[in-house]
Amino acid sequence: MRQKMRLGGLTWTLIGIILIGILLRLFVFKPYLIPSASMEPGITSGDRILVNQLSYRFGAPSRGDILVFAYPRDPSRTFVKRVIALEGETVELKDNQVFINGQLVNEPYLKPGDYPPFGPETIPQKNVFVLGDNRRQSEDSREWGLLPYNYLIGKATMIYYPLQRIKFLQ
Repeated sequence: MRQKMRLGGLTWTLIGIILIGILLRLFVFKPYLIPSASMEPGITSGDRILVNQLSYRFGAPSRGDILVFAYPRDPSRTFVKRVIALEGETVELKDNQVFINGQLVNEPYLKPGDYPPFGPETIPQKNVFVLGDNRRQSEDSREWGLLPYNYLIGKATMIYYPLQRIKFLQ
């Protein structure tokens, strides 16, 4: 009788764990495959990332966040880029550097390379300016414009595959 009770308790525990996992997968964390080199060197083509879909339901993006979003020109596609400028800020790219409100932004994650100047442009409410870390191979706000909040899917939180690249993203 005791063995049956233990087996029953274990079964319900496993069912609970599975249900929690399914709920987390459906409503909180979603996996994505990175198809391009636009976020190198930090995230490379073929990496698989987890995205927290609740991140921006209760708050706004911050500078430096890595976003997954519906591409504004074709919402059936998803893109991954880094937030560079926030609403109310003025962004300018010159001499291969980014300036926010006239101040140079430190970008240690950036892949070296030349890219054309942009701006200055002031970001309106409920929008962000996003760029890829590999500016030479990135289709981003310089090309298609600002990213409205309603296109945000979530914040990239970690690389989970390939196994030798597992890490939390910042």
